[in-house]
Amino acid sequence: MRQRTPFIPDVMPHLSAGRHRNARRGACFMEFASYLAGERWSDHPACTDRTLAALARGVNDLVADDRRDELVELIPRVVGLRGGDELGLIVALRAAIVALPIASMERQRVLAAGAISICVLLERRGIPSAALREEAHRVLDQVPDAARWAHTHVTTVSTRFPGLDTISCELVVATAVVGTARACVADPDAHLLRMLHLAVDDVERLVRPAAPVESRVVDPVLV
Repeated sequence: MRQRTPFIPDVMPHLSAGRHRNARRGACFMEFASYLAGERWSDHPACTDRTLAALARGVNDLVADDRRDELVELIPRVVGLRGGDELGLIVALRAAIVALPIASMERQRVLAAGAISICVLLERRGIPSAALREEAHRVLDQVPDAARWAHTHVTTVSTRFPGLDTISCELVVATAVVGTARACVADPDAHLLRMLHLAVDDVERLVRPAAPVESRVVDPVLV
């Protein structure tokens, strides 16, 4: 089925958390994306990469009500951002990078193991991601205890299951979103907003390499 050209209305919506039966009951981020794409009303539209959509739903639901509408400008940009499995790896790695420095120790371990595994997969598959992988290694250096545990865990799993070279990107994303939302920092919402903005930037670089990519979210001060 041919995808329609996204329609961008003059008046943008007021977003709300959760799933909505129809537009009269409200709209979350991905539901409005389905509308712009001309798809059936859904928070799981085909117009956007599955992992990126999962990140968008998570951020939409957990960001504070008075900050949610800051996401509206991203909605048209996610329409058409889909491709192969590499997009999910990129999104999950970006989410882990943002969450790792501020998440709890238990979540840091999951995120560190995910980040290490993803970096290996991206390099092995030759997916353009050198800058993102370097950023991930710098963040891992900030959480040495979690990184040590993750290296041991990943090595053990690789030895026992040499054919296992995939991870659950959506698990990493869910851990990153919840870990960020519950982080003991001054403004967790700023980190959630930044996470989705940067993930959209990253995916656009792969899907639309000719399009200018610039995030307007200022990097929050870590507390």
